[in-house]
Amino acid sequence: MGHLKTSTLLSAALLASTITGAVFAQSPDEALAALANQTLSTGPGGESPVSASEIVLTDDELAEIKAMGATAAIVMHYGGDDWSQAQINGLQTQFEAMGIEVIATTDAGFNSAKQVSDIETIMAQNPDIIVSIPTDPTATASAYRQAAEAGVKLVFMDNVPAGFTAGTDYVSVVSADNYGNGVASAHLMAKALNGEGQIGIVYHAADFFVTRQRFDAFKATIEQNYPDIEIVAEQGIGGPDFTGDADRAASAMMVGNADIDGIWAVWDVPAEGVIAAARANGRDDLVITTIDLGENVAIDMARGGFIKGLGAQRPFDQGVTEAKLAGFGLLGKDAPPYVALPALPVEKDNLLDAWQTVYSTEAPATIRDSMN
Repeated sequence: MGHLKTSTLLSAALLASTITGAVFAQSPDEALAALANQTLSTGPGGESPVSASEIVLTDDELAEIKAMGATAAIVMHYGGDDWSQAQINGLQTQFEAMGIEVIATTDAGFNSAKQVSDIETIMAQNPDIIVSIPTDPTATASAYRQAAEAGVKLVFMDNVPAGFTAGTDYVSVVSADNYGNGVASAHLMAKALNGEGQIGIVYHAADFFVTRQRFDAFKATIEQNYPDIEIVAEQGIGGPDFTGDADRAASAMMVGNADIDGIWAVWDVPAEGVIAAARANGRDDLVITTIDLGENVAIDMARGGFIKGLGAQRPFDQGVTEAKLAGFGLLGKDAPPYVALPALPVEKDNLLDAWQTVYSTEAPATIRDSMN
């Protein structure tokens, strides 16, 4: 994580600090409402965000793309969560509408060597497009470089390989407002704790741009806005067993800090580990907030359990936007270097509506039946 571009993180921190003075002095509910009209994240290279609503293909452009008979591959860093599956669904839906055949979808299991191998295997099939999220921006750079030099149109989710330039080496990068979601999850924590208490942080111990944004945003928002909330423990987890790692980290926090009131987890899968630790330690009163609206944390929230709130991404819409940008690449159409979708604060009261927004489908019965 220390290898991230310091200037980018400072820019995000300064932006959040500026907004803090104007907005975050309000109540958590007022601050959360204000996030709907803001995008706090900057791109991996410090780029200003462009709204996904501005990424449009005309009917004539769609017809031209369909006539190409293009092929695409989806190269994921990890496929074992609802976010990844929603991204893939959004991509497949939009590619089908554009007449583009998806010839491969891969899951690297957060292993950079596996992802390099996936890219090399896919390149043997001569795809026109690769949409991907690098597991490690440095370790995977050479494989993506070979694809770019072969003329493949690259569109990235969230992060880009080291040394790559938008408009030259790749078309664009699309992301949720991860800084904004970190801010949202901090305000939700403060709301659940009535503005006071002791908390721990379970963060992602990796050189991964978007998870670092979440961590920085959560911590800065708590420290700058809630002086009566004390961060008493921080523990990084590296995976690939993120649930187990988070379980152990959270258990250690509860043992070492008997008065801890809440724990933040960097995304929903680690949050499931924190839930397990809370149950094992008899801490039914522990408050947990996180980022990403996965089914398991949604069920817990619906039941009035440990998860009191989370910041949600919009992965289906993100996938749709990435596919459209791949079309920009095929057409040689200028694309913005960084496109972002706004944060979505989620609590039990708006859980079912939020699920529809995030996944473009009704919440499953497992969630609906858990509402009480």
